[in-house]
Amino acid sequence: MKLKNIIVLFVLLIFTHVACNNRGRSISPKPPVCNMSGFAKGADISWVTEMEKAGKKFYNYSGREMECMELMRELGMNSIRLRVWVSPVNGWCDKNDLLVKASRAHDLGMRLMIDFHYSETWADPGQQKKPTAWESLSFEELKKAVAGHTSDVLNALKSINITPEWIQIGNETSNGMLWEDGKDAAKYAALNNAGYDAAKSVFPNAKMIIHIHSGQDNPLFRWAFDRLKENNAKWDIIGMSLYPSASNWKEQNKLCIANVNDMISRYGKDVMICEVGMPWDDPEAGKAFLTDLIARAKAVANDKCLGVFYWEPQSYGNWNGYTLGAFDNSGKPTVAMEAFK
Repeated sequence: MKLKNIIVLFVLLIFTHVACNNRGRSISPKPPVCNMSGFAKGADISWVTEMEKAGKKFYNYSGREMECMELMRELGMNSIRLRVWVSPVNGWCDKNDLLVKASRAHDLGMRLMIDFHYSETWADPGQQKKPTAWESLSFEELKKAVAGHTSDVLNALKSINITPEWIQIGNETSNGMLWEDGKDAAKYAALNNAGYDAAKSVFPNAKMIIHIHSGQDNPLFRWAFDRLKENNAKWDIIGMSLYPSASNWKEQNKLCIANVNDMISRYGKDVMICEVGMPWDDPEAGKAFLTDLIARAKAVANDKCLGVFYWEPQSYGNWNGYTLGAFDNSGKPTVAMEAFK
């Protein structure tokens, strides 16, 4: 074989290796198009692998098919949030699924938030169900289970050289977690601390988040975090969700930012807006909501509001009945996503 042909073949092999990884998903070797530091502009796209398996595809504004996380980066995002469940029945959002998605985010240079639900399914204000294997545990055993699961997942990330910047100890835990034990304020604080300490033992520089719903509801936040403080709970960041409608987003944004400032003043902690969403079928309202919220969050004194994450913006076609995404039924982002540029 001529030397020229050998050189061409060698270059092609290198390009193929760089361009294709993560179980066959194609990720181009382009540099990031947005700032990967500072204010976090991100999305929770934990459904992405399940959507891909179901045949869903994602396209940029010009109609070019793209891998979802690469598309998020092109849209101006610098961070990805991923949930993890304990032994879910169908396997989605378990440790192994998390590692696949976290690897993609890492390969794109994106920052990472891990959201522990400590359940086999959704954990939110309406349900904080224990994993089946934990149901008969004593409270001391339950704390050890929380610590063990947290360490196991995070050590798996560490083993592939992925370091999350933020870690949520529970999801929307306004009334505790791991019910019924964790409904009690003191027990909830102890369970939280078990997860906090385990996470810090693996990633001491990661910031731990306690995240609750209704970011516009200051009395709720004062009640929840006063109880946590009274019971010596540990946290680094206060996390919020905000899901307004097209008709009330202006007032909701004002209330949310007022709550952000109160949390900073009252507890001396930074704040992250971990989840936002609005019905996809009014994208102009969605863009106005997000543009205003991001601007207000960035303007919080001393950069104490750390970022804004959209919850599952890539969901479309009534995926799992969810209608608060920011893509249209063809798999393209709506104008709402322009707010992240």
